[in-house]
Amino acid sequence: MLPETGNRQSALALPEGISPSKRKGLPGLVSRFAIAGLVFCAALSTATSFTVETGKAVVVTRFGAPVRVRTEPGLLWKLPAPLEVGQVVDLQTRTTSGGLQDVGTRDGLRVLVQAYLAWSVSGDPEHIRHFLRATGNDPDEAARQLRSLLGSTLQIVASDFPLRNLVNTDAREVRIPEFEKKLLAALQPQVEAIYGIHIDQVGMERLSLPAETLSATVARMRAERETVAAARTAEGLRQAAAIKSDAQRDARIIVAQAKADAAITEAKAREDAARIYADSYTKNPDLYTTLRTLDTLNSIVGRSTRLVMRTDAPPFNALTGLREAGQGTPATLPPHRTDDHQTKARTAR
Repeated sequence: MLPETGNRQSALALPEGISPSKRKGLPGLVSRFAIAGLVFCAALSTATSFTVETGKAVVVTRFGAPVRVRTEPGLLWKLPAPLEVGQVVDLQTRTTSGGLQDVGTRDGLRVLVQAYLAWSVSGDPEHIRHFLRATGNDPDEAARQLRSLLGSTLQIVASDFPLRNLVNTDAREVRIPEFEKKLLAALQPQVEAIYGIHIDQVGMERLSLPAETLSATVARMRAERETVAAARTAEGLRQAAAIKSDAQRDARIIVAQAKADAAITEAKAREDAARIYADSYTKNPDLYTTLRTLDTLNSIVGRSTRLVMRTDAPPFNALTGLREAGQGTPATLPPHRTDDHQTKARTAR
């Protein structure tokens, strides 16, 4: 009885008119419809959603016209293409170099300047739309237009600076940072208004001189150095002359002082000698006279000297020991006996 009851209940649950084979294929059909639904939902989700990455922005365009801009990272919903299309705009910083530009300075000389730009698309939605319209979301096209604008701006800014503020051996005369600031101030408003681009940095990458400018600059620098050298040479000569004059003056003063000191010393020595002689003569006149006579002989008679004279004539009478009665031997002949006792000397060498 139980099996029959179960068969009766299953027969009542199935619709009438469905064959047993069809009854077996219903679960597979349901699973296929479920899979198809999932695929359709995934395709619809893919067509209507967009992922915004960090450092990038997405511009949603409807039939080519931008309708909204999304800069925050996350999931963005839109209508499926071709109703709405999302364009990715890179907001990361890029660099571009303008190449060597022949520009003129304020003093009429030519100089070759190569500058670079560090730029990025502004995160403001309006600026992003400007960038999309002006460049077609092509960074290479934007870089080309920036290089062209940089070259024309360099011509204007360089005309406000003389060459000595760009090329100089004296660091105090160089004003390259001011040149870069002025170049940035001239570029930023134009680039932001036209292209929606923000310039992060402007720098001078290379600075050179044309051949004719280099020759003129070298000649002028040589003339300046020669002028400085001549001025320093003249100053050195002036200081040398002053030093020499001061040295000569000091030498004359020192010599005069030395002569004065020597004269004082000599006078004092003469005074001391005269006092010693006087003391010696006072103590023993005969001995003093004899010693002085011998000193005189020693000073006038040498090895090659031959004298022929009287032996009783002073000062040679000291050799014979002759004395006059009651008198010491005088050091010189008396004036009234000069003719009678004339000394004859012959010197032979």
